[in-house]
Amino acid sequence: MSTPPTPRVTIKDVAARAGVSKGAVSLAFNRKPGLSDATRDRIFAAARELGWAPNLAARSLSSQRVDVVGLAICRPAKLLGLEPFYMEFISGVESVLTERSCSLLLRLVRNLDEEVGLQDAWWRGRQVSGSILVDFRADDPRVGTVERLGMPVVAVGHPSLTGGLTSVWTDDATAVTEAVRYLAALGHRRIARVGGAAALGHTAIRTAAFDEAARALGLAGAWQVATDFSGEAGARATRSLLTGADRPTAILYDNDIMAVAGLSVAGEMGLRAPEDVSLLAWDDSQLCRLTRPTLSAMSHDVHGFGAEVARTLFGVIAGDGESHPVATPVLVPRGSTAPAP
Repeated sequence: MSTPPTPRVTIKDVAARAGVSKGAVSLAFNRKPGLSDATRDRIFAAARELGWAPNLAARSLSSQRVDVVGLAICRPAKLLGLEPFYMEFISGVESVLTERSCSLLLRLVRNLDEEVGLQDAWWRGRQVSGSILVDFRADDPRVGTVERLGMPVVAVGHPSLTGGLTSVWTDDATAVTEAVRYLAALGHRRIARVGGAAALGHTAIRTAAFDEAARALGLAGAWQVATDFSGEAGARATRSLLTGADRPTAILYDNDIMAVAGLSVAGEMGLRAPEDVSLLAWDDSQLCRLTRPTLSAMSHDVHGFGAEVARTLFGVIAGDGESHPVATPVLVPRGSTAPAP
């Protein structure tokens, strides 16, 4: 006895599952106004659950090419608004999109699973021409998802994290090694690093490079503290490090916000930078030039980095994008670093 065929899922089924009209489903997948974000997300979730996607061949007859690039970031909105890196990175991306009369579709997500579903919905719904993927983890589930979809993407991360995706990255390991050697050359034998989220791939790369450099130099003390990149977490980490009996004489931070917070904490504790403790930031935004003393930093052109990522994505869409590194962050000494006390 043969098994009856599985009924074909239709737009009517998606509408019923999401509790909306068929017209609302059409609005969602055609990127038309008139729906709240919550309703649109509910419709996309229902479509994923039922395994339904619009007939792309039919839609292509009546719609123009989508000139939109997607970018999802897994960071709290409040923190992202204070993070100089992403503001400069996005401005670099936008500088290239503007030249091509394209737009950026930016979404904040709570976790990777949410982003996987979002990228799937974006591509199946023809909302984007391609996406920029950031903040890679080990065994990142987005790699398999976008490969299965055949979705054009550029991965911002080291190739060891991004599978076979076209990637653009900075050499974080070399930059961390240079930073530690610089501080050691100033006579610092007790050096700490206030890092970012431990789950992030680039944090792991920096962590391993710091440990290796500390061992190679035979430092008397080397500490690393993982944080969420926020100023509050940077302040807590700095306070903890500086209240120890054998405190570090130099601290390297994974971003500018934490370095600024660390400078404030040192002052509150009666410690002077750089006379009592040297501080070294990362990324070198304008924040580093507004403090007193100005902050030494591992500097790179974040705006240019974003622009290069966008150009690479257009290359991927055209079929000729290639993976490549960009310039390694370089040390810019300023007023917050000096020979060890």
